[in-house]
Amino acid sequence: MPKKKQKVFVGMSGGVDSSVAAALLKRGGFDVVGVYMKCWTEGVACTSQDDERSARLAAAHLGIPFYVWNFLKEYREKVVDYMLKGYATGVTPNPDMMCNKEIKFGLFYDRAMKLGADYVATGHYARLRREIRNPKSEIRILKGKDPDKDQSYFLSFIRPSVLANLMFPVGNHLKTEVRAYAKKIGLPNAERKDSQGICFVGKVEMGDFLREHIPTQEGDIVSVDGKLLGKHDGAFYYTIGQREGIGLSGGPYYVVQKEFKTNRLVVSTKMEDILKEEIMVRDINWFSKPTDTPIRVSAKFRYRHPDVPVALEIQGDSCLVKPDTPQRAITPGQFAVFYRGDELIGGGVIV
Repeated sequence: MPKKKQKVFVGMSGGVDSSVAAALLKRGGFDVVGVYMKCWTEGVACTSQDDERSARLAAAHLGIPFYVWNFLKEYREKVVDYMLKGYATGVTPNPDMMCNKEIKFGLFYDRAMKLGADYVATGHYARLRREIRNPKSEIRILKGKDPDKDQSYFLSFIRPSVLANLMFPVGNHLKTEVRAYAKKIGLPNAERKDSQGICFVGKVEMGDFLREHIPTQEGDIVSVDGKLLGKHDGAFYYTIGQREGIGLSGGPYYVVQKEFKTNRLVVSTKMEDILKEEIMVRDINWFSKPTDTPIRVSAKFRYRHPDVPVALEIQGDSCLVKPDTPQRAITPGQFAVFYRGDELIGGGVIV
């Protein structure tokens, strides 16, 4: 009897990356099923209908089954409410982290496995390395081959237990190669632009989104020595290190601190006032937890942030991170992600 094909459920967002991921898997002999996750339909800026149509057309072109799974309620509860609660309490959360943890590699992964999937795949630019070590194999997340598109940062909070059944088919390719292959096989979304903005919400400015959901609350803008400089319409609309949109003449001014209890926004014209030499990180999600610390690793404090050499010291459930050079605009609520070379070893929330 011929060997049964392994079944892979592919999360198809409508973009070229996930569509090429599905195409590569089909070419590799897998039984591929495309799934669009419906997570958000609110607001005129939402592109979900266009995304779903693009994913459906790509699946039809590839000749694979296609389904739409409704996660509207769960996305609102696990991602949007998390984000709004964070901003409302004075931190700057990262909804893309929760989307990956709770939706793509949570609900979608779990449902796919229950329906008989051998693997779940997405269009993330990341790689997996499977190492055979007695008595068991170990799986590592590595940065994607394309340094400009690497998305391993956004995978730092997913469950380590799912790695054995994940695939990232485009992670070993450059973006230019992915586009070229999409054109070669005639994918209808080969020229489609990359998505921007909040995960699944579409092309919407974060400030506009927050103002739709969190009422304005006027407060004072003050200097680091307490001098009144102006007014703001809600400290939660701003983020540490922000320079644009503060509304003060002169400057430039940088947001140094959000005093949430007094609703004051503290600003400074001095870059050194937004530099930090020590960073505390909590709720660490480890893929390869160091046994002894402090250790030398590299860290990212934002997605587009270059790798920074740091000393990392585990303190209970938290880590004290000491970068070799002071870092600007370290923002509570964002994620610090740790690497050993190209290997993602863990990440947690900046406090």
